[in-house]
Amino acid sequence: MKRWKGWVRHIISLGLLCVSLAAAAGGGSAGSGAKATAGNRDYDVYRSGSAADALPPQPASNLLVLMGGGIDVDDAFRAMIAKARGGTAAKVDVVILRTSGADGYNAYLMAMDGVDSVESIVLKTRAGASAPEVLDLVNRADVLFIAGGDQSTYIAQWAGTPLEAAMKAAVARKVPFGGTSAGLAVLGQFDYSGANQSVSSAEAMANPYDRNVTLDRSFLNALPLMGNVITDAHLVARDRMGRLVTFLARLSADGWDGWQALRGIGVDEQTAVVVDGDTATVMGNDDGAGGRTGRAYFLKPTIAPTTVQAKKPLTFRSLQVEKRVAGGQYNLATWPTVSPYFISVEAGVLMPAPY
Repeated sequence: MKRWKGWVRHIISLGLLCVSLAAAAGGGSAGSGAKATAGNRDYDVYRSGSAADALPPQPASNLLVLMGGGIDVDDAFRAMIAKARGGTAAKVDVVILRTSGADGYNAYLMAMDGVDSVESIVLKTRAGASAPEVLDLVNRADVLFIAGGDQSTYIAQWAGTPLEAAMKAAVARKVPFGGTSAGLAVLGQFDYSGANQSVSSAEAMANPYDRNVTLDRSFLNALPLMGNVITDAHLVARDRMGRLVTFLARLSADGWDGWQALRGIGVDEQTAVVVDGDTATVMGNDDGAGGRTGRAYFLKPTIAPTTVQAKKPLTFRSLQVEKRVAGGQYNLATWPTVSPYFISVEAGVLMPAPY
């Protein structure tokens, strides 16, 4: 009996630990298990808080959040909420867009000061991106954010729809906007779509035309300061610098833009690049050891790629990298040379150590 009771306590403790970890992960968790507030075969809506429109003042300028996946960065969401409140006591309505998951962001964001409601919209079909209720929620959003998941579904289901038009209109109204992981992947003018399956750095550098190096320019390609830019998330955690360099090489070789204009932004896990005005500020979380998480990398080619061919290893030399950690800043209007280092891919091998 004593041993049985000990196992019960152990199982309860593990359950509490799992709940704690899910809460710490913010919107990355699966959700509360609550039923959808509204929806049908095309979409579900999970609402927390008031259904009335909060009506804060319109911000004077744009704010864009580029989040690299993993545990969400609390300060980045607080920055979006503060921007939407405009220095007033008004509360705001937050809308989360996703194609999988449920209400994982709701409790996390409702606990933050100044939030009146959180509506998580799970789009299950392309038809959902034309649904009047979905469009009404996006049109009334004070903060708009794309969750992690699968960017290929965002592109396939949202590009060219009324939902995409509503998202662009929200940015034009200067609604704070952003995304994490797959949500980050679709914020540049050019996107890694992941339409087949994910590609590793080694695979991409070994063959820049590997079937899994899938690029897209059909969705959300006019966000402020994101022209000529391609992004990548989980950069250090999943060793993705090599594939980000390969994406830039392909964009140049395929004539999507000249190498002189192309730019790459790589964001690690537990990192957010918060772009307010022209200035990108890197934010992170407490790392538990007296410091902060947060690493972001801003890439700029200095010469054209040398070898970008099918079934041949990539050669692309002398890309300039500006690394910033939590608290660091970088100007995305001018992309200045401040404290650079340089990396190259030589016959499919990235050198030197890129991070």
